[in-house]
Amino acid sequence: MLKFRKLNAFYGTSHIIHDLDLDIRKGETFCLLGRNGVGKTTLLRSLLGIDVRTTGTIEFDGADISATPTHERARRGVGYVPQGREIVPGLSVLDNILLGCNARTDGQMTVPQLVWSLFPFLKDHLGRRGTNLSGGQQQQLAIARALATDPSVLVLDEPTEGIQPNIVEDIEKAIVSLNRDHGLTIILVEQKIRFARTAAHRFAILEKGRVAASGTAADLSNDLIHRHMGL
Repeated sequence: MLKFRKLNAFYGTSHIIHDLDLDIRKGETFCLLGRNGVGKTTLLRSLLGIDVRTTGTIEFDGADISATPTHERARRGVGYVPQGREIVPGLSVLDNILLGCNARTDGQMTVPQLVWSLFPFLKDHLGRRGTNLSGGQQQQLAIARALATDPSVLVLDEPTEGIQPNIVEDIEKAIVSLNRDHGLTIILVEQKIRFARTAAHRFAILEKGRVAASGTAADLSNDLIHRHMGL
């Protein structure tokens, strides 16, 4: 579904991703792991075309999208849940979700029923300002907004970071369900090894902007974690 070939990514003159090759298959959950600052978020932003200069190619469903504007990548089916959630201040829960509908190709401006089944709390608080929700509730809202784009691949950047424990489990279950019950391809940046092993089909560990190790979830050994993610 996604192919990165000889991808290099830059912020100004800072070279973050180096000649990266990576394949992500349709229908899988793929987990990106690594220490802070190794290029995980930069790789996601390269896929979305957000504030990153790239060379090499990014292929999505057989088409080279390397030069495609960000809004067109969203319309092709790439949904994004950014680190920090980026809920729009002043907008209600409902209006934050409906923002995602602008990326749909069918013109529908309605909240998918899937959102309500995954996150019933949001349905009961549609009129509240999104920024008045707790961190975990805002994360649910950010995922709901991405689902409103009708994506075929959902990209999540550390979706459980800084979330209260009672909501972490709900978010983890929702991510697994989106893949296994609803067929969404998931790209997940995650620091929680337990969740990575549970949710992912395959993984890649980044180090200094390169793939240092990769494999199936069964290959994610304690030795690999110690070598590439330990302090």
